[in-house]
Amino acid sequence: MAKLSAALGVLLMASSARAVDPFEIQVYDGTANAPGVPGLELHMNTVAIGLTRSPSPPEYPENHQSHLTLEPSIGLFPWWELGGYFETAIRGEQGELDYAGVKLRNKFVTPPGWSSHWRLGLNIEFSLLPQRYDRDRWGNELRPIVAWESELLEIVVNPIVDTSLAGPDASAGPTFQPCLSAVYKVHGTVSFGIEYYSDLGPFSTGFQPVRGQEHYLYEVFNLLSIKRYELNAGIGEGLTAGSNPLTFKVILGYEWEKEEQRAPQVPMRLAR
Repeated sequence: MAKLSAALGVLLMASSARAVDPFEIQVYDGTANAPGVPGLELHMNTVAIGLTRSPSPPEYPENHQSHLTLEPSIGLFPWWELGGYFETAIRGEQGELDYAGVKLRNKFVTPPGWSSHWRLGLNIEFSLLPQRYDRDRWGNELRPIVAWESELLEIVVNPIVDTSLAGPDASAGPTFQPCLSAVYKVHGTVSFGIEYYSDLGPFSTGFQPVRGQEHYLYEVFNLLSIKRYELNAGIGEGLTAGSNPLTFKVILGYEWEKEEQRAPQVPMRLAR
């Protein structure tokens, strides 16, 4: 009976290969680079305690896997930012840097000054990854963005719809991967709070049983006071059997500015 239960658990987790993105553990807050202004982020995370058996072969299991992702971006208009990702991974048993794919994204947001508290947006992303990190290889993400911010609080929701464009999971259709952040700001210098990430499974099956879903809760810290620089760090705990139990993450970022933009500015927001 125990072996049968374990087998059923594996089948439940394997029924939907698309999962919470391990290379970009981030909530988009509805801001964008100013026109002509480039930016660069480095995403780093380590799965300190993870699943030792991949739910989606031939993908590698994420236990002791580290991910390093470069994300260049540039503002095209006040409401449009173009960006990309170059992803790499280090697997615990090898210790060597491994190519893990590329992504291209277009982010559309409400322009600055649209509202004193609200920001809205939509990120459209296409990905091409090796099968060892995504068995379907080709993917698409639609990420709506709803953000509300005051002097003390920032609350952001991203109800992500993720789709496999090829491979064994394409026939299952889009999956629902909502995430959110809620932080408290301290005198405009730092903020503390939580980030939540999940993968509920495909819409076509009415989502997966809870055991096969991914749910993560991160306690996070953000640095706000240094102009043009970004620091986001967090510790994430998996809340279900289909989740990696413990992950550490850090995001470092820098945003350039044009010569005519050298006047004092509000510090760059985090959770892009």
